[in-house]
Amino acid sequence: MKKALSVSMIVVACLVMAMPACAQLQFGVKGGVNLSSMSFSKDDFQNENMTGFYIGPMADLTIPLIGLGIDAALMYSQRGDIKIKTDDTDNTLKQRGLEIPVNLKYTIGLGSMFGIYFAAGPDFFFNFASGTEMFKQEKTQVGLNLGAGVKLIKHLQVGFNYQIPMGNSFSIADAAGAALSKSKTKSWQVSLAYMF
Repeated sequence: MKKALSVSMIVVACLVMAMPACAQLQFGVKGGVNLSSMSFSKDDFQNENMTGFYIGPMADLTIPLIGLGIDAALMYSQRGDIKIKTDDTDNTLKQRGLEIPVNLKYTIGLGSMFGIYFAAGPDFFFNFASGTEMFKQEKTQVGLNLGAGVKLIKHLQVGFNYQIPMGNSFSIADAAGAALSKSKTKSWQVSLAYMF
């Protein structure tokens, strides 16, 4: 019994040590389309849906035996120009900045040439654009990614993603500085990545 337990523990220890050695690290370029909308804490404001893009380098680390991995990217992201209609004026605000998504990814391999993945993790957005006295932009925004996609011919990844905001994107105040409403940006993303 003790020998069987010892052999089992040795096998488990060898597998744990071998996993980092067999992990596959790939680098690539990722780009896609942002389809965003705003939600307001009050119904006094209306806006149109926005379309933007994102592009940048990414890294993908996968442990093939169990299908788990991590991917991360550093992307220039344009979430689209926000057109907010009030009773008196139409205002346009920009959401352009640096986006850093970090996802835990689980891949189901259906052969070496095809796989389906599911991903989730935090998304950090650093807005370069400045707001106005009435519309104050949050410089740092944090969200949660939920996504899925396919891996093709070892080099291509096609995916879609939904970003759930964890905080506000804008706060709206009147001329005296009193808060009128707060807004959050929700985004669907469609992506294409090429891994080297």
